[in-house]
Amino acid sequence: MSELTQYGFYFDTRKCNGCKACHIACKDKFDAELGVTPRRVYEYGGGQFTEGENGTVSCDVFTYYMSISCNHCSEPVCVKACPTGAMHKRREDGLVHVAQDLCIGCNSCAKACPYDAPQLDPVRKVMVKCDGCFERVQNGQQPLCVVGCTQRALDFGPIDELRAKYGEQASIAPLPSATITSPNLIIGTSDMTRPSGSLDGRIQNPDEV
Repeated sequence: MSELTQYGFYFDTRKCNGCKACHIACKDKFDAELGVTPRRVYEYGGGQFTEGENGTVSCDVFTYYMSISCNHCSEPVCVKACPTGAMHKRREDGLVHVAQDLCIGCNSCAKACPYDAPQLDPVRKVMVKCDGCFERVQNGQQPLCVVGCTQRALDFGPIDELRAKYGEQASIAPLPSATITSPNLIIGTSDMTRPSGSLDGRIQNPDEV
């Protein structure tokens, strides 16, 4: 593994059916407490049905899913915000980790992250987040979320290879603009997806994320 390798995720909105298998696989790995969701699946949608004068009905309703965890950003604001050095970016694979023996659970990283990736474990009082399943990656395996995806909507690997294969789009609603942290994330889009900052829709499942 090259020292300069940067790993990242690809997610295809055209394939995801919102089953949350990725969410469950990730939550199970961390034995996460209630309310701690290292990987989340947003349902984003909007539009309406409109009845015309002649009794016909037109429809511009849309909805799609967005699976998101830590994006192991190239400019991780969580690392900059951490006062103890617990949040750090690994040189060997570019994955952002929490050294839980140094973490004081101050939530500074969570407040800084625009993706809500670091989350406080209410029992252990330390931050929890996606670590890219680095142990599996070191052994040539894919992260559990990728393996568990029933629709093969997720992919993981060296970000340069993923971008060559899938493109570079990483800014869709309900996510923030990729210009903030340079996430190592690529998103497959469709006619339904909306750009970051769009007011066309809203998160349909706020209690789940």
